[in-house]
Amino acid sequence: MEIDPRGPRFGAAITTVVLAVVMITQSGWLLAAQFLVFAIGAVAGLRYAPYGMLYRLLVRPRLGPPAATEAAGPPRFAQAVGAVIALAGVIGFAMSAGVVGTVFTALALAAAFLNAAFDVCLGCQAYLFIQRLFNQRLFNQRTQLSTQRAAGPDREVYQ
Repeated sequence: MEIDPRGPRFGAAITTVVLAVVMITQSGWLLAAQFLVFAIGAVAGLRYAPYGMLYRLLVRPRLGPPAATEAAGPPRFAQAVGAVIALAGVIGFAMSAGVVGTVFTALALAAAFLNAAFDVCLGCQAYLFIQRLFNQRLFNQRTQLSTQRAAGPDREVYQ
């Protein structure tokens, strides 16, 4: 599925504001709400993510169609990473470990700010790195199997 790349940036801008408020107020409840936003985007898809719906209904009609689209996989993975980080922060705040909650909130805030301000999606980059790593390993395994079959069952293959 292809998405408008401006949508995740819009969501990252809202997330940046929410996480900045969490940093100021030390509100575990607000971070829990942001965790739910991340979780919905990761599980149900960006189309159903609250910030994505706001963008689609209120902002995109005023902007017109995007010049290009992008795959939904990397931003969706980024939402999952954000959910894990936010959940760690919520657990920190819930256990009265404000430093832990603040550190994880700061990590999520930094990633959201980079996406909103500079179009650098750290979760997306991690997704692409994992894909390349997995595809390289799969390619190496297939090449090794092909080499062994070509050599025959009685021949040794030297690599």
